[in-house]
Amino acid sequence: MTIILKLLLAPALVVAASLAGRRWGQQVSGTLVALPIVAGPILLITCLEQGTDFGSQAAGAALLGLVTLAWFALIFAWLSRWFGWVPTVLISWASCLLLDLALAQIPLGPGWGLLVVLVAAWIVTRLLPADTVGNANRIDWPWWDLPARAAATAVLVWTVTTAADAAGPGLTGVLAPFPIATSVVAAFALAQFGHPSAVRVAHGVPRGLLGFSVFCFLVATLVVPLGTGTAFGIALVATLTIQVGWRAVTTRRASSTHTPEEPLGAPTPHR
Repeated sequence: MTIILKLLLAPALVVAASLAGRRWGQQVSGTLVALPIVAGPILLITCLEQGTDFGSQAAGAALLGLVTLAWFALIFAWLSRWFGWVPTVLISWASCLLLDLALAQIPLGPGWGLLVVLVAAWIVTRLLPADTVGNANRIDWPWWDLPARAAATAVLVWTVTTAADAAGPGLTGVLAPFPIATSVVAAFALAQFGHPSAVRVAHGVPRGLLGFSVFCFLVATLVVPLGTGTAFGIALVATLTIQVGWRAVTTRRASSTHTPEEPLGAPTPHR
């Protein structure tokens, strides 16, 4: 069962996020890959293979790993202005691994970890380069695009979960949110459509971290007392509810900001 999860679940979710990006734009794709579509399966596999105590510790450590995911979006977006996809991914990964190794040494409870992630997402949102509109023309996607994304995701998920025994719960948890799906989607966006498309993916990442952080927090606190199935079910429902609600709020806010209350050119009353 765990082999099937490693090979199929996360790659299928990445493909779904990629298809959503084709339909609704790269920023939506970036938001979706910032949800636990890879870390969720990794943490689930970890609980099934290593036990709930191990899984609880890994989920708690994964909260700090989300800081690395936010950092990846920031550094990838800026580096994509000057480099191609290969050096951009490699430099971003190297910096993320160094940050993960440092964060794995910090003992932090799930509550504090949740707060740190939300602050990091807020900071990254303000430091990202300006979001620009990329090519809106119809795109003829190569036949190998989705299979390549799925294969790359499967290889990376297999690597992280296979190393769980040697890494321990702390490092496994921090590496669980490692930008696997984000790397795949962002690298393909940069390689095929350039810097503006990569920036749009990056802007979607911090928007997905609210639901992602709640998911890790709930798994960390509920998996031992409630069991794997119940904890992951509650965490998934809560994540989707929060993320959909947050998107509705931000969309409404953006609409009200761009829609004037008075017709353009209407006289302004004296006060």
